[in-house]
Amino acid sequence: MTQSTAPSPRTRIRRKPERARYDVEAINAIVDAAVICTVAFQIDGAVHAIPTIHWRDGEHLYIHGAKASRMLTALTEGEACLTIALADGLVVARSAMHHSMNYRSVVVYGRFELVTEPAEKERSLKALIDSLYPERWDTLRPINDKELNATGVLRIPLAEASAKARDFGVKDDDEDLDWPVWAGVIPLATTLGTPRREDDSVGRTVPATRFRPQSDSDRGAA
Repeated sequence: MTQSTAPSPRTRIRRKPERARYDVEAINAIVDAAVICTVAFQIDGAVHAIPTIHWRDGEHLYIHGAKASRMLTALTEGEACLTIALADGLVVARSAMHHSMNYRSVVVYGRFELVTEPAEKERSLKALIDSLYPERWDTLRPINDKELNATGVLRIPLAEASAKARDFGVKDDDEDLDWPVWAGVIPLATTLGTPRREDDSVGRTVPATRFRPQSDSDRGAA
């Protein structure tokens, strides 16, 4: 369902508000497209911002780490701000001031909660693995109680979030349109490299991932 207003004053986008999206579909799409977020929080009055792997399951965003992590402890004791940014293209203009970037971003506010029930924690970790490598969890050596107990899983609701994006070409001044330099958009994308198998790997089949090789159309035309 499309939502046109910010869910809270601190999520309202003031700079370039025409690029704002507050609907669940737009926010979830960006959260799902990214694999790393940055979480900002305080410990003893000092501000920290740590990049970490994330995944979404339903209406929550999840992160994980060592159970004894100071970050995980701090996130359950106070408010946090989480950000995601994806760079989609370099916008190359005829003047320095009109160079820009196409991007998608999300900002989330709230408080993380600890996932404590063992079956729910295991289900959440399965969602992480399968979000990167579809259906891989069931092929792996089962997680044991020691590993599960040593891992902390936190989740934050996506109820207080906003998205912002730019997805268009160059906006040069009319008087600059005849300036004799190239103008346009150079696409940016995450692509798969060549897999490197461990020498002692018994398995020979490279697992499928959520990513795909970059095609010629993705690279754009000169």
